[in-house]
Amino acid sequence: MDEGPLKNKLASCSENEIKPTAWSIGHRGGGTLQFPEETYESIMAGTRMGAGIQECDVTFTKDKSLVCRHDQCDLHTTTNVVAIPALNAKCTVPFKPAANSSPATATCCTSDFTLAELKTLCSKMDASNPLATTPAAYLTGTPGYRTDLYARTCSPILTLDEYISLVDDLGLQFTPELKTPRVPMPFPPGSNYTQAAYAQQMIDTFKAAKIKPERVWIQSFLYDDLLYWLKAEPKFAKQAVLLDESGDEAGTFPSAVANLTNYAKAGVKYIAPPLPYLVTVGKDSKSIVPSVYATTAKKLGLKIITWSLERSGWLNDESHGGYYYESIGGVTNNDGDVFNLLHVLAQEVGVVGVFSDWSATVSYYANCFGL
Repeated sequence: MDEGPLKNKLASCSENEIKPTAWSIGHRGGGTLQFPEETYESIMAGTRMGAGIQECDVTFTKDKSLVCRHDQCDLHTTTNVVAIPALNAKCTVPFKPAANSSPATATCCTSDFTLAELKTLCSKMDASNPLATTPAAYLTGTPGYRTDLYARTCSPILTLDEYISLVDDLGLQFTPELKTPRVPMPFPPGSNYTQAAYAQQMIDTFKAAKIKPERVWIQSFLYDDLLYWLKAEPKFAKQAVLLDESGDEAGTFPSAVANLTNYAKAGVKYIAPPLPYLVTVGKDSKSIVPSVYATTAKKLGLKIITWSLERSGWLNDESHGGYYYESIGGVTNNDGDVFNLLHVLAQEVGVVGVFSDWSATVSYYANCFGL
């Protein structure tokens, strides 16, 4: 990290006891940099690193049970499903080896399987090998800045009920994200399992577990889900979080900023864009400053959460952090710059929480600055 007041302040906290903080949110558990995501192990790692809120990305199975998966159709990269012939055959797109310059392919969704079938799978680091000619080879490909060291035991997929029980026992807060379905709704076609029924099922699961709404930060990328909760579940909707990636495509960022006004008028209280939406390079071409998105959200009274720290590779290579640092890549040149970003997010943007794949970084900063 570059020498300066921030480095000195952070160094002064090196012997402090790190306590859990709600400013540190465990992304997919918070230990995802080294442990398979959405698992008991990732949640426990993130918790030990101070995450005060834990995430479960919620999706549904063929028999409409709710489970924790970051994407409804990521089983082929996050579990060993393609290596189990009987289950691979049930995938939306079963494993097909690389051949004739075409990459290996597979698409396996939670909705392809019953809960009982999913419980036979083992979680793995999210990766695949596009050059694979066998299922075993397809399961490799973990990036060099991550590791398979702690993925050698069979960690089962968690149900939403199991996640709730675990996080409740740990005394932490919850942030379940209702994943956008990758299959047509209602599911199956003609049934009564509509998007609204799915959104309600997630809330009902927390009610059945007797979890108070103030401990739960429900999330979705679908604006219609927020509108449904605001009307049907106002107590839970007080902390409902609208995840926003509407400015990703070329030319769409101005409209993403403009849409903030509509969200605020509708009663949305929390907005959660990715890191690069909130910061930009200052006029001096050296500093990190709040973006127009950040300043607009604050003027509208929207509280801001952001994602996801420690999801990038090295910050000192040619990528300069990739997507999550693209708005400040020109001033990102060493791994210590993660704290420069956090400092602006905390002190100038005023975010109320940060998702992270390795909770220690956010927790350390939050504890050092009393957040």
